[in-house]
Amino acid sequence: MSTFPTSPRAATRAARIPSNNSNVPVTTRDSEPHLPVLTTYDAPTRLNTWTRLRLAIREPLAEFIGVAIFVIFGAGADCQVVLSTDPNVTSSHKGEYLSINFGWAIGLAMGVWVSAGISGGHVNPAITLALATWRGFPWRKVPGAYVGLLQPQREFPSSRSVPSKNNSAVYIFAQVMGGLVGAALVYAQYFHAIDIFEGSRGTRTQATGGLFATYALDYMTAVSCFFAEFLGTAILVFMIMAATDTTNAAPPIGLLPLVIFLTLLGLGAALGMQTAFAFNPARDFGPRLFLSMAGYGRDVYTYRRYVDRFDFCLVAVTTVLDGSVASSTSGSSYITYGRVYFILTSLSLPSQYWLWCPILAPVAGAQAAVALYDLFLRGGADPIVPTEHDRP
Repeated sequence: MSTFPTSPRAATRAARIPSNNSNVPVTTRDSEPHLPVLTTYDAPTRLNTWTRLRLAIREPLAEFIGVAIFVIFGAGADCQVVLSTDPNVTSSHKGEYLSINFGWAIGLAMGVWVSAGISGGHVNPAITLALATWRGFPWRKVPGAYVGLLQPQREFPSSRSVPSKNNSAVYIFAQVMGGLVGAALVYAQYFHAIDIFEGSRGTRTQATGGLFATYALDYMTAVSCFFAEFLGTAILVFMIMAATDTTNAAPPIGLLPLVIFLTLLGLGAALGMQTAFAFNPARDFGPRLFLSMAGYGRDVYTYRRYVDRFDFCLVAVTTVLDGSVASSTSGSSYITYGRVYFILTSLSLPSQYWLWCPILAPVAGAQAAVALYDLFLRGGADPIVPTEHDRP
């Protein structure tokens, strides 16, 4: 007898050969054991460096391009309408205030249209922060940086897959940089017209700086400016929350840019005169950063540096005055109440307009809008608790 091992296939063939020994069972085809059926599949694809980089920057790049488009349309409309008032620039006036409203409204609609299917179409740091606070948007995507960019990935995610936990998109940074680049492109487009409007080459003043960043009218106090930006942003974000609420009369997702267009157009026509309606920190701070590098200098940050922050400041002191009302040589009025009197005065204190009004006021307005909508109008058993639908 051979001592060499026999292969399974040879053993099966041998078992089928009848032998003279009738006691040896014969294996037939029907009694063969069933072998597992192997199905075809695609082997996981190892991503190269460019593909991993592209997937990492896809979401923030969508926000970057969205804000850039927003500013290009809006600031471009500002430049065309204002610069054309100079007869040395063009022989006829090209547009009115309504043209500016249309420019910013169309720009926002186009920016959302470009980015909505990729990053959610925030195109506004105030909306990003509000969604992170109330709707479960990952905080890691708000200011964070991407970690592990070049780490190998085993699979190529489909276009409908949920973003990886390692893909910490720098939303706010991308939005601000989009505003900066958008302003730079418009500035390059109208560079010579700006020189003519300013009166000489290289001269840069607030007269043209206001075509890119926002400036308030002279009679507006700091509190009034803050309230104007707070109110306008709150209405804008509130309408966006309503237009994206599936339990409300939400339009098809493809019509969302149209809703946003109509909302901003109405806000510009109704509430935009006094502060130039920023309603978006990236729309103002990005262009303001560019202006500080384009010859406008520190003036873009020192605007309204010393203003009447408070119309009246009440200071309690514990001194008794004779009479109910007294006047001092400095112009302050003293009103007594028992043993305590108050000084009513107008104080000139440092005021960082660029920070309080076009940045912090929109952030506060967006927070208030989402909170109001979720507390009282949003559908669901517990609208305050973010659901899986809210989490990207």
